[in-house]
Amino acid sequence: MQQWLSLVAMIWLQSVAGTNTNFPAYSSQLKQILSISQVQLNNLAFASDAGKLLGWLSGLAAVHLPLWLVLLIGASLGLVGYGIQYLFVAGQVASLSYPAVFLLTALAGNSICWINTVCYVVAIRNFPLHRQVVVGLTTSYQGLSAGVYTDIVYAAFNQRGGVARAQAYLFLSSVLPVVTSLVTAPFVRDVNAGNPGAGRNTHAGFVMLFVITIATGVYAVVSSMGSVSGWLPAVNNAMGMGICLMVPAVVPLAEGLKHFVALTRKRVQDVASEEENGERRQDKIAVGDQEEEEEEEEVTVVAPFEEMAISIGVREELGARDMVRRVEFWLYFFVYLLGATLGFVFLNNLGQIAESRGYSKTSSLVALSSAFGFFGRLIPSLFDCLLARWKYVVARPALIAGLMAPMVGAYFLLLSPATAALYASTAVIGTCSGAITSIAVATTTELFGTKNFSVNHNIVIANIPIGSFAFGYAAALLYRRQSPGGGQKCMGMECYNTTFVVWGCLCSLGTVLALLLYARTRKFYSRSI
Repeated sequence: MQQWLSLVAMIWLQSVAGTNTNFPAYSSQLKQILSISQVQLNNLAFASDAGKLLGWLSGLAAVHLPLWLVLLIGASLGLVGYGIQYLFVAGQVASLSYPAVFLLTALAGNSICWINTVCYVVAIRNFPLHRQVVVGLTTSYQGLSAGVYTDIVYAAFNQRGGVARAQAYLFLSSVLPVVTSLVTAPFVRDVNAGNPGAGRNTHAGFVMLFVITIATGVYAVVSSMGSVSGWLPAVNNAMGMGICLMVPAVVPLAEGLKHFVALTRKRVQDVASEEENGERRQDKIAVGDQEEEEEEEEVTVVAPFEEMAISIGVREELGARDMVRRVEFWLYFFVYLLGATLGFVFLNNLGQIAESRGYSKTSSLVALSSAFGFFGRLIPSLFDCLLARWKYVVARPALIAGLMAPMVGAYFLLLSPATAALYASTAVIGTCSGAITSIAVATTTELFGTKNFSVNHNIVIANIPIGSFAFGYAAALLYRRQSPGGGQKCMGMECYNTTFVVWGCLCSLGTVLALLLYARTRKFYSRSI
């Protein structure tokens, strides 16, 4: 039961951890409040990702400190980073310079690394046989973060102006992760230390969670659609999402009840055996215990979900220094940079892209990208479960290449002025970026090992701030060049058309690099399968 409680705790943490995905929803208002240019606004979007450059600190902390303390440190960083910005926007702080806002945004972005590191480490330790399944399940809820925050903001501040909503996003981003961390801190720990069989007999629990998770994603997608969200009251929409997030708690309750019933039945059988056998009670109990252990071992072997045990292991245990010397690392680094990171840059600029097209419902677009990002993060886990039943596993680099191909088409589709093209591209990029993010956790462990994962993976995702700055800054320069007189606002398709072509070409290059990575690691994956 403790194992499942830790999983539910990860789900709740991830559902509020993606605070950086809220940025497009209030970026236009922040630009107005601070009286800054598009380039300066892009720098703030970069600052949120720049915190990941120091994400390796959370990896070191996870090695030397209790996980609950690492979690609370991360939540506290977010409280400071977003909290002071909220006080400034709300007029409680007299003045706040642009460099100060930049540093606070970077601090808030770094807090996400701490929360994610805790969730990844708990998943790997508590579910060693199904770490990809658990990572996919839990990180999929991070894809819902923007939708969760948007639902709450619209329920509480629907009748207020844009500035009030910006305040609401900043306030919730500072407070909600802290509250959730305090609630879940007792459960984020290694509950299977020294138990090599941890994670067995989990078939029923995972089936229940997949059903709940898919239903949650469907609700998020449907409720984010303009026609439905306009018909459904905002308060009811937020309550529905809250219920969806609470339902996973049913799984540990069911597992606890099943354990209690099994324990009670065993005790009844033991008492009946004592009464029936009399003086031979001790011998019978010993034999019965031995038979029961053998029966449990047999069940463990034949349980359908235990086919997941054939999932890919670890290619080699590498430290950070050895890892960065490998060609595979740099291929992987640039594949992530030109795949998921490029997708995040698009999503960070979604507010300005929509505004340049004259589209005012930016929040619905953000919620849509959040919902499809949710499914994107979940899909790899579903495939792992289904394919493992046939003892087949798709090589991660090949799967990443397959996901990047639709993204290339989505960037070029954005050249169309149709609103449907904007929605379709947002859905595709959100889905594929989310899926690559989920797959990346398993890819890091498979290529470079689990021993130093907390540090290694934070080094890999250091590409996110690099790409956020390079790609976002270039897009901002092109945006300013197209604006009248080099002003702060550009209206029309030409504002981003050149950017979309550049992004499409870069994503095509990333697809080629992913195929090269697969070619270099194909023997390892074939041998593992």
